[in-house]
Amino acid sequence: MECYTSDSCDSDSREQKTLDLSGQLLDTVSVSSELSGIVDEKNCSDNYEIVLLYSNRIESLPDSIHQFRNLKILDVSNNRLTSLPDVLEHCPLTSLIAKHNLLTNESLPKCFTVDRNTLREVNFSGNRLNAFPEQVLELASLRYLYIGGNNITNIPKDIWKLSSLQILSLGGNQICDVPESVGHLTSLQALVLSDNLIEQLPPSIANLKQLRSLLLHRNRLKTLPTQIIKLKCLNELSLRDNPLVVRFVRDMTLQPPSLLELAGRSIKLNQIPILPGEVPATLLKYLNAAQCCVNPKCKGVFFDNRVEHIKFVDFCGKYRIPLLQFLCSSKCITGAWESREENNAHPHMMRKVLLG
Repeated sequence: MECYTSDSCDSDSREQKTLDLSGQLLDTVSVSSELSGIVDEKNCSDNYEIVLLYSNRIESLPDSIHQFRNLKILDVSNNRLTSLPDVLEHCPLTSLIAKHNLLTNESLPKCFTVDRNTLREVNFSGNRLNAFPEQVLELASLRYLYIGGNNITNIPKDIWKLSSLQILSLGGNQICDVPESVGHLTSLQALVLSDNLIEQLPPSIANLKQLRSLLLHRNRLKTLPTQIIKLKCLNELSLRDNPLVVRFVRDMTLQPPSLLELAGRSIKLNQIPILPGEVPATLLKYLNAAQCCVNPKCKGVFFDNRVEHIKFVDFCGKYRIPLLQFLCSSKCITGAWESREENNAHPHMMRKVLLG
């Protein structure tokens, strides 16, 4: 056991102390005895702000941990924890690190009763979670969330509640879809989605204006949303081990466009004025949902029928990454306008693109 700063428990000596019991292969009984000794005999548990219990053989946290009322950082990584009881309600905890244990969703506390305004970091990586821990969404001030290396299959739509997040690490799970609400995490600087089953990203990814690192390697991505080039702060994009496709065009209009689609296109193309009250509100809403063709030579629009087109964009003058864009018709694929666009390098190109 190491204790930094003075051994005195005097009220005048309230400097930060660290209780280090890490790497000693202690079991639950031994750790409980150590902590109880500090609480009962030395009577100075309130002085400790950091408790390190990582790399031991602990199966459950001793109840005496809640006597450390000034505890800010608790690291119980690399143990055999099968449960994480709610014993920290009186601690001003800022960092809870419990990676590489045997925790499941059922073994986590049903809610975090610690002060939700103090907890900044939660690390449950390398456990046995099969779903995103919903109780984490209560922690509105959370900045760093690490839950990679589990069996999580979904990202909840309510992820937007974690608006203070700066790092979100979800690599090494079984995630297939990324919800649009991820785009509301506007403070995010690093997003780790590697080693999953993701086939596409939502266009809302472009709202992450502060994003610096986006790790997407070892997924099932065939394209990226065109909006990704708006991420001016992004300097690391990892794409290796994805089935990034060779150039191709896939026409999604497998059936003839509906009469409604044709009429809507004609109204928009000919700029026929439609005033409120002249047509049903549902039709007016439909007309307002028109999307413009990305071909600058085409003034057409589309609604439900569109052509998915893969455009390869140069980054750093070396790598070409496929971006997904939509056209109103296969006739818009001329190639000439694309060539001119590719020759105009984007002023904020990514510094690091990893494809291999």
